[in-house]
Formats: sequence, C-alpha cells, structure tokens
Amino acid sequence: MKQSKRIGILTAGGDSPGLNAAIRGVGKAAHDAGMEIIGFRDGFRGLAQNQTIKLDKKALAGILTVGGTLLGTGRDKPHRMEVNGRMRDMRDVIARTYESNKLDALVCLGGGGTHKNALRLMEKGLNIITLPKTIDNDIALTDTTIGFDTAMSIATMAIDRLHSTAHSHHRIIIAEIMGHRAGWLALGSGIAGGADVILIPEISYDVRNVAAAIRKRKKLGTNFSIVAVAEGALPIKEAAQFTAAARRKKEATTKTDKLKAKNELVHLRELHDGSTWRLAKQLEELTHLEARVTILGYVQRGGTPSATDRLLATRLGTAAVDFILKGNFGMMVAARGEDVKAVPVIDVAGRLKSVPADHSWISSARHVGTCFGD
Repeated sequence: MKQSKRIGILTAGGDSPGLNAAIRGVGKAAHDAGMEIIGFRDGFRGLAQNQTIKLDKKALAGILTVGGTLLGTGRDKPHRMEVNGRMRDMRDVIARTYESNKLDALVCLGGGGTHKNALRLMEKGLNIITLPKTIDNDIALTDTTIGFDTAMSIATMAIDRLHSTAHSHHRIIIAEIMGHRAGWLALGSGIAGGADVILIPEISYDVRNVAAAIRKRKKLGTNFSIVAVAEGALPIKEAAQFTAAARRKKEATTKTDKLKAKNELVHLRELHDGSTWRLAKQLEELTHLEARVTILGYVQRGGTPSATDRLLATRLGTAAVDFILKGNFGMMVAARGEDVKAVPVIDVAGRLKSVPADHSWISSARHVGTCFGD
C-alpha cells in the first residue's frame, strides 16, 4: 500500500485577515485527498524548533471566519535566526525537522520576506508551495493577496467615518494607512472612501500642491478635506534621497560601502518617522485650516476576514494541495482572474508589485478630481 503524503504548513510575517481560512482550505483539501497535515507554530522559528500542532478536523473547525492565525506567526529568517543571543543559519536544522516529520511538502503563507525565505529553504532541497498573503497587495505576479480586501474595506470604513468630523469642524483630516513600499491600500481605500487627496509611495508629492488643492476646495465653499496617506509616501526631496541611497546600496561593491549605504537608508527611515504629523503641520500653515491625524495602524490587519478574502484563501489553499498532488513544487499559488496559476517562487522572491503610474485606479481618481500632490 502506498503511504499517504504528509505536508506541513506555517504562517510567517505580519498577520492578515484570511490566514485561518487559507489554513482551513489547505487542511480540508489535504484530508479529502487522504493526506496528513501538521502546522508549525510561530513561523520559521517553530519549524527550526519543531514546534508542531496537529491539524485534524477538530482543529480546522470554526476557523473560517476568525482573524489572525491559529498557528501564530513571526518574522524570523531561516538563514539568520537569533538563538541563545547569537545569529545562526538554521536552514540545515530546518531541513532535518522537515525530514524527521517525513514531510512531502511544506506550505508557507506569507508576503515578500516569506517568499525570499521559502526560496532559501528550496535551496536546501525542501519541496515548497507558497500562498501570497499581505494586506499591502505588493506581491509580484498575483492579481491580489490574502488580506488585502479586508484591510481595504476597514480603511474605507474609517475614511467614511472621518468625513462627518471633517465636515462638522471644517478641518483637514489626514488618515495614515499602512503601506511602506506600495500604495495599493491607501489608493484603493482613498478612492472608495472619497478622499480628496491620496498620497502613495509611487508618486512623490509637493506639499504646496496638496495645499493648493485644499485651498481650491475652500474657495469653492468646501471647508474640509480628507487626505489618505500611505506610510511610505514621500515628498519629492525625500524621495530623491531614498532613491539615491538605494542606488548606492545596490551598486556598492565593498563591505564598507554596503554598510555605509545601509546605514544611510536606516537614517533616512528614522527621519521619515512622524512624517504624517509634519504634513499636518505644514498643511495648517499653508491653508489656515486645522489639521488632525488619524493613524489606523494595526486595526487594518485585525478582525473577521471579508467574504472576498475567505473565498480567495479557500481557492488558493485548495489549489496548493492540487499542486502537491501533481508534484508541482517550488511554486506560488497566484490568483489570476477567477483562476489560479503556478508561478515559480524564484520569480516572486525579491520583487515588489508597485502601483503603475498608468494604472486604471490612478486614472479614475484623477478623473474625479483627486489630488496626488504631483
């Protein structure tokens, strides 16, 4: 009798709505195919330490609508993990855990960092399947990611609620939305919530242009404005500094130059902290309107996943099991329209899906009078 396949699963990086739905999708499809499935706790650290949880039918019951992840998550990197106060390469240890559990495949749910870590484990011979998960929607070669729809809906609801306060007090209300490197979340929720100004990392802004758009609204009789700003949105001067520093880091050939460029980027990021508050102060000075800041923060990542994310997570999770049955390893399960596609992890790792300048969302926003500060 042929032995049934045994698969492992973990969640890594930041939590996202829909992770439990994806775990359920993988688990139930695995059971249906006669497979065994075990979960590893707290991301790659749990894999290194062989911290497991049995994902039987009882464990998978009732989790479809639950936010977070029953497995826990973490940001540890397999090739550089802190152990007893020292950084160690734990990939060989992880490979032994994989073998000792007699796994035929490992399913990794995560974002950009998880895909780079999955690739590092593939280099050690592990059969890997990944699922794209992040509220930022910035993973390459997939239409969308698990968690994005829920986070966008939460941010939109917040903007909706801010309208009444802005209108009542004749204020500028600035909503800071997650998204350090990509502006999908701020852009989507800004459009859906009717923000008057949307600032995203892909389009550097001039605060004077933002102020001019707000003053124009005031002149036309509208004494309030809503500004949706992504965490990573940058004024033109700062954007140029970041671009130059990133280029120097990429072109650095010596260890000293690489460290210098890295430290420069860290310094620039530290200077960027609090930029939303500085934006508020600048707009007050330029428009003579009060400005208030609302930072949505982790509320965007929590709570019950939307129907769209539950459906997406189930589709991608069950497809992952199909890939395993076919021996199609080293792949990310990508969403393509209403279908799924196997995309090599090597083509995803290290790539960022930014908002293109000519994207239809940006065009639509401009047509309804949204200011991007450029």
